[in-house]
Amino acid sequence: MVQSSMSQPRSEGELLDANRKYYNSLWSGARLVEPQRFNTWPLVRSLLPLGARLEIAPGLRPRLPLEETQFVDISEPALAKLRARGASVTLSQVTALPFANESFDLVCALDIVEHVDDEDGALSEISRVTKPGSVLLLSVPLHPSRWTSFDDFVGHRRRYEPERLAKKLTEHRLVVERSAVYGMQPRSSRLLDLGMWWLTHRRERALWWYNRAFMPMGLRFQKKLDFHTGMMNAEQVDEVLLVCRKAQ
Repeated sequence: MVQSSMSQPRSEGELLDANRKYYNSLWSGARLVEPQRFNTWPLVRSLLPLGARLEIAPGLRPRLPLEETQFVDISEPALAKLRARGASVTLSQVTALPFANESFDLVCALDIVEHVDDEDGALSEISRVTKPGSVLLLSVPLHPSRWTSFDDFVGHRRRYEPERLAKKLTEHRLVVERSAVYGMQPRSSRLLDLGMWWLTHRRERALWWYNRAFMPMGLRFQKKLDFHTGMMNAEQVDEVLLVCRKAQ
């Protein structure tokens, strides 16, 4: 069911609790997926000569290599599994990153800013820890008119209009160099509604099927990322991946 607008806003604490509850449940029964299995890997591999790396809220779907990358997440089950693989992990939020100014040459924040009530706080922190001239990989869902019950369920605070997104990034000294269609959400509203019913009424079983069947299937049928210079025409795009550079 697609809604014409977002649901009743929740407080910052309620959003954090909803996000943590959902992702703790998801990651507790999930296996870590190696970065090389995602369609973002060719892009990431081209950027790996860059020095210090940070990935924010990767869960068990990291896009940056486990070695020599600092990971930050709110989910203790996810961090425990990353730590068991030798990754450097920190329990923290995107709005309060525990790192010094201009610490990282490559920052990855996929599917995170839309979850945070204080979007300026999140973007400010991301920009703060990124070195001038360095690269940020960012993804967000687009178009409030495409809001669905799934956005509510996973703890989204907003979807972005492309113009507003570009303005926000500029305010935080982040310049869009390239962009591509992104995301693995099914296009069929009926399939999405069916998945939501299972997640609501048969949560444990639904997460089992997601982790062991639908996620591997989604990985298998990922499309190669097709990048456009600057911000692409996103009128028909549900989610966008941006390659940004922090202004000098």
